[in-house]
Amino acid sequence: MTSVAVVGASGYVGGELLRLLLCHPKTQVTVVTSEQSSGKPVQSLFPNLRGPDLLCESLDPQQVAARAEVIFLALPHTKSAGPAQAFLKAGRKVIDLSADFRLKNAKNYETWYQAPHPCPDLLKTAVYGLPELHRDAIRSASLIASPGCYPTAALLSLAPLAKHRLLGDHIIIDAKSGISGAGRTPAPAYHFPEANESMEAYKLGAHRHIPEIEQELGATVTFTPHLVPMTRGILSTAYVRLKQARTSEQLAVLYREFYKGEPFVRVLNPGQSPNPSHTRGANFCDVAAFADPRTGTAILMAALDNLVKGAAGQAVQAFNLMQGWDETLGLQDSGLYP
Repeated sequence: MTSVAVVGASGYVGGELLRLLLCHPKTQVTVVTSEQSSGKPVQSLFPNLRGPDLLCESLDPQQVAARAEVIFLALPHTKSAGPAQAFLKAGRKVIDLSADFRLKNAKNYETWYQAPHPCPDLLKTAVYGLPELHRDAIRSASLIASPGCYPTAALLSLAPLAKHRLLGDHIIIDAKSGISGAGRTPAPAYHFPEANESMEAYKLGAHRHIPEIEQELGATVTFTPHLVPMTRGILSTAYVRLKQARTSEQLAVLYREFYKGEPFVRVLNPGQSPNPSHTRGANFCDVAAFADPRTGTAILMAALDNLVKGAAGQAVQAFNLMQGWDETLGLQDSGLYP
């Protein structure tokens, strides 16, 4: 069994990591940290996790490194880099679910996160943890920068076109997220009377996932996120003029070939649209591609669970690859429906 720690476990992503890792056939969760809940049982934070006799602790990097071989960091952005550096120096593998190592350019990080990067030298060694695009690099990595939820959906919907150099100049991405994507900290916008039967765009032209998408796609995008009244899920819809015309059937063939053998990407048939409710609780991303011959536009869609394939599940998938295991270990659940 491989010993693992979850650092910063009090949020929804931390809870989802614990849910998956506690059921993983080759892992033992030995450390759980939460500054706000130090001394409390894990099940007091996540009542669905009844059974494991684990207490939350305050973060002591030296103590954590002594008790865990692999550390999952579920800390806020700008708070992960320091602990990650300490764990790496102790010879541990690190999977960071914050944005601290996603951007390769330290100046970009400072621009978008309003803070200088505390250890820019590590940016060049961190591997962007999207297995469908970086599987071989993940296998040999000691530091994984686990992707954001919106970028995962956007990139998986557009990557086949990028590989075949079909993307035109103007890419528009319209994405909707469930409220759990905003985190566990209460705020008026996430209060039930405010969020129910409501929909709102936010951070227009300023969302921090924009540089992440552009870095991996190698193209400039217009990205507009929306908060919608569901608990989990992301639906991303991208619009792009193709450099060469394709029919919906041709796009489906192209996408099936690109994702052939991928255990967690399901390419839908022409005429089918992805629905986040079909991925709830699972590590799947459903993608579909349509061609609109009237406008010459391709419409690329992706749906996933923002807490699983958009966060914790994807991190566990990368962890499996780092360990040399079948990447589907602990992730075979088909999810919940309805």
